[in-house]
Amino acid sequence: MDYKDVFIKAREAFVSFNGQKEVDKFLNYLSGELNNNIEKLLVANKKDLDRMPTSDPKYDRLKLTWERIHDISSDIVNVASLPSPLGRVLEHRILPNKLDISKISVPIGVVGVIYEARPNVTFDVFSLCFKSGNACVLKGGSDAQNSNEVAVAFIKEALEKFDFNPSMITLLPPEKKSTTALLNAKGYVDIVIPRGSQALIDFVRDNAKIPVIETGAGIVHVFYDKTGSRENALAIINNSKTRRVSVCNALDCLIVHKNRLNDLTIVMNPLADSHVIIYADERAFKALKGHYPTDLLKQTDENSFGTEFLDYMMAIKTVDNIEEALQHISRYSSRHSEAIISKDSTNIELFLNRVDAAAVYANASTAFTDGAQFGLGAEIGISTQKLHARGPMGLNELTSYKWVIRGKGQIRK
Repeated sequence: MDYKDVFIKAREAFVSFNGQKEVDKFLNYLSGELNNNIEKLLVANKKDLDRMPTSDPKYDRLKLTWERIHDISSDIVNVASLPSPLGRVLEHRILPNKLDISKISVPIGVVGVIYEARPNVTFDVFSLCFKSGNACVLKGGSDAQNSNEVAVAFIKEALEKFDFNPSMITLLPPEKKSTTALLNAKGYVDIVIPRGSQALIDFVRDNAKIPVIETGAGIVHVFYDKTGSRENALAIINNSKTRRVSVCNALDCLIVHKNRLNDLTIVMNPLADSHVIIYADERAFKALKGHYPTDLLKQTDENSFGTEFLDYMMAIKTVDNIEEALQHISRYSSRHSEAIISKDSTNIELFLNRVDAAAVYANASTAFTDGAQFGLGAEIGISTQKLHARGPMGLNELTSYKWVIRGKGQIRK
């Protein structure tokens, strides 16, 4: 494959795109067609699932169902309903020399995304990029190739029906050479966004010659403070851990104040029902011994903390005070999502102000770290860095800006 030619076509599609008036109509059409063709996508997805062991943590990410495809369709409609992020006047001033200066939002250009085992990302990325005037170049994993090929062919067919350039979306083959080509597509692709394991993110960051926005890896903590509501803890800890264990906002480490250790015998019951393996430190292990299934209760080792489990596993760390909790989070956090369960307003504000993460919660589940849940329609990913974008990346995060200067013949002396 001539990758340079592929990137040139994507660039040309972006430069020539002039369909803002039809964008919402197209996205609503795409959503409807997706609902009408669910079976076709499920057949392709089953081919991918049949090649992956059900024990693989990525299996749940890969799996599509009627409900999940309906949710994807709904997210596309949500994106269509949002205001356009383009052409917004971010700043405006008139200088003493009468130059009229505006800072205006514009598309980034061509957005590359590398992702693993998540066919829903194909639709999410395209809908957000298309709404924000960007072309997208996608490099999915080989484990989802059948699903991605059907999805992209479906999108391209819809684009052609609306007389849009089908190169507004491009799916690269699963071979490693395509990843190398994308990371070196300087002058054609404006940014690349990795979504997947920490190993993938590290590889992209270390090898890309184009700008990178890091997303994905989440080592998530919930701190159960000494004044926290046990009822809240029961619901929040279970939801944060077990709603979907394979996603980046899932709980990895429960930090518990020493005064609430006795609550663990009750708070952990829903996790036992879900067969969650607990890696408990000495004090938590002692509190749970005899009250949690023996085959699911283990003691911590050097790998228990700072691990993104993406599975039915969780660590427990006992602390004497909130300062210890903050220090533990500072040491092991990936700066994704962190939460406190507390009734102490001073501790809540201290936690919200001190924790360095993209999303920081008080008395709510970390499962809400999601673009759709934040009202963004969908998300490209969850950025854990601080330049350009942080947290769930929606339409606004897929724009840059330019300065527009209107004059009347002024020259600089």
